Amino acid sequence: MKDEVTREDRVAGLKGMGCSRKRVEDARFTQGKGNYVDDIKLPGMLHGDFVRSPYAHARIKSINIDAAMALPGVTAVLTAKDLEPLGLHWMPTLAGDKQMVLADGKVLFQGQEVAFVVAADRYIAADAVELVEVDYEELEVIVDPFKSLQSDVVLREDLIGEGGAIPNGAHGPRKHPNHIFTWEAGELEATNQVIDNAEVVAEAEMYYHRTHPCPLETCGSVASMDKVNGKLTLWGTFQAPHVVRTVASLLSGIEEHNIRVVSPDIGGGFGNKVGVYPGYVCSIVASIVTGVPVKWVEDRMENLMSTAFARDYWMKGKISATKEGKITGLHCHVTADHGAFDACADPTKFPAGFMNICTGSYDIPVAYLGVDGVYTNKAPGGVSYRCSFRVTEAVYFIERMIEVLAIELDMDPAELRSINFIKKEQFPYTAALGWEYDSGDYQTAWDKALLAVDYKGLRAEQAERVAAFNRGETRKIMGIGLSFFTEIVGAGPVKNCDILGMGMFDSCEIRIHPTGSATARLGTISQGQGHATTFAQILASEIGLPADSITIEEGDTDTAPYGLGTYGSRSTPVAGAAAAMAGRKIRAKAQMIAAYLLEVHDDDVEFDVDRFVIKGAPERFKTMKDIAYASYHQAIPGVEPGLEAVSYYDPPNMTYPFGAYVCVMDIDVDTGVPEIRRFYALDDCGTRINPMVIEGQIHGGLTEALAVALGQEIAYDDIGNVKTGTLMDFFLPTAWEVPNYETDFTVTPSPHHPIGAKGVGESPHVGGVPCFSNAVQDAFRPFGNRHTNMPHDHWRIWQTAANLGMHD
Repeated sequence: MKDEVTREDRVAGLKGMGCSRKRVEDARFTQGKGNYVDDIKLPGMLHGDFVRSPYAHARIKSINIDAAMALPGVTAVLTAKDLEPLGLHWMPTLAGDKQMVLADGKVLFQGQEVAFVVAADRYIAADAVELVEVDYEELEVIVDPFKSLQSDVVLREDLIGEGGAIPNGAHGPRKHPNHIFTWEAGELEATNQVIDNAEVVAEAEMYYHRTHPCPLETCGSVASMDKVNGKLTLWGTFQAPHVVRTVASLLSGIEEHNIRVVSPDIGGGFGNKVGVYPGYVCSIVASIVTGVPVKWVEDRMENLMSTAFARDYWMKGKISATKEGKITGLHCHVTADHGAFDACADPTKFPAGFMNICTGSYDIPVAYLGVDGVYTNKAPGGVSYRCSFRVTEAVYFIERMIEVLAIELDMDPAELRSINFIKKEQFPYTAALGWEYDSGDYQTAWDKALLAVDYKGLRAEQAERVAAFNRGETRKIMGIGLSFFTEIVGAGPVKNCDILGMGMFDSCEIRIHPTGSATARLGTISQGQGHATTFAQILASEIGLPADSITIEEGDTDTAPYGLGTYGSRSTPVAGAAAAMAGRKIRAKAQMIAAYLLEVHDDDVEFDVDRFVIKGAPERFKTMKDIAYASYHQAIPGVEPGLEAVSYYDPPNMTYPFGAYVCVMDIDVDTGVPEIRRFYALDDCGTRINPMVIEGQIHGGLTEALAVALGQEIAYDDIGNVKTGTLMDFFLPTAWEVPNYETDFTVTPSPHHPIGAKGVGESPHVGGVPCFSNAVQDAFRPFGNRHTNMPHDHWRIWQTAANLGMHD
């Protein structure tokens, strides 16, 4: 048997790992053939809409639905009183708290769901919403978490015991009625001692403002209860469909095998679609009550005003060092504004997410972190907006503290980072706050980045610009933003990470068909990450079938194996690993079949790209297609027919991608307008599965980072009104604001991941925010700036210049 095709041709034909394969999903999206929740139309389907509170804190005295029910086309108006007999007026949150489905006696934030109108179409439902009469008694509003901890106003009356006692919360003792938890990591006494005796100490207080993922598609669901068969089908914008099914079963009492949850195409998630919203519950109840399908899709204002926010962390830090710049200790305290309910999507053991990676990429001997969660009259949430469980806040904190320490030391911030990097030979490295970093080569990446942008030349240019400004020759100043980040992704090991008690493993099921094509089903769900493309590439390299012959299926709980979904850059580190391990099970069985067909012992054949060959005689082989056909059509002694495998993967550790970013920015001090002249992004995500998809992920993440750093926020006034609840006020970058990005990479594989991959989808957001912010801060550093809070919109930049006397 002769092989006329070269090995290189066979590798190329697979389109496996390392190939810039075009995204297979895009063919239907670019032709308008996507299938989103709002595209679902079922016979007899009704539509739901919410009556929402205009007040941030008020007692509900009465609800009159008569006028709404009299409107032709209105089928039902549900209130908390209707849900209470079913036990559905409250629901559990992913953080161990509970949340009102519909307002039960009072409202706690503007936009809270008060009643659910069900009607023949969306327009009738919207008209009926206006006819529901709600009598409110306004109460004192608290939007400041510090005031909340000192106020006599009790926001969560349901959490107060007899005689005003404050029972423990899900994460331990509470020290005030509006207090949720205190969470600590590290050594407080040792850290304080080091800082108190240090040669140099820098302090800073910073606010990482509240923002919002604002996905292109808002949240929605379609519920259809088949009363004859007792089965519920729920379509929705779910980043974790299996978790939604479990929660739906717990809430409704319907056994889990009688619930089918389907996530169709999703127009972006970014953490916003991880949790369970009242709209999902109400659509289910409405379908059960009416006996027909019910659809609920929110509008943009509802999405911004009431669905899960991100950030809202008040951070206070101290960092100590020697006079030469070696960091000796770090102290961080966070006051975390969680809004009206603790609905953060964090693992149970980590109520503040992975904030304890706030030591960053630096070898810091001792550190302490304390976090206090607080209730306020804001929307609940606290999701990981394109990051892994509060890692963006952690990285922003340490990268700002590094910059402030550099000012205190009068040292170049690039040099300060180099002095303190964790060295290559220190990996695996256990950080002061407990994480074990798997691998890294920080100095190599940093040197490559600084050389690529000619860092010394940039600093010389900046010095000339400062001199020219002082001479009155220009009104533009120049900033050089630096950031070096380490992210912790791949949640996660079941020993550390769970959601509502469910361990955060993931899964893959592979079925090889007789003709040599394959179907793989996973417990994840893509919202734009390109899973159908990249997971097929992983399998192509593992099982030797072309990626074009492998179909990836996700998002249907009736067919996909149980998994914990897609968020926190866990798809490749966990589900990608499950795919690789399932592929290896396929390959192990294929080896036995190949040996039988070639009439040799199992150990006498070895895998080579797309076939098994006899060792020492590679001209004798059986391709994977040959083996697939034989597995179904030949009786092979000791081997079951067929070629299928399932893998449930529980990772032994997280993965730790890292990167080095540089932003060069010019700022007009008279208008406050920044101009991003250059942005260089070097990422190390371990083994690179598809370089083109990686670059697309980096561009997207950096653009969202730009938005957050330079203007995007959910702002409230003193009485809890949302001031940025439309896209007229909430900043979304366009092609006008987005610069050209230069991308680069190093490769440091994860030593414990089956293919060495670490994940990349959220890294550019994690590293990009401090980089953009540091560029603004650095521009004003020569004029006396130490720290200013984000977002750095035109007005705030102009104000910074004014405060520094640059308009005189």
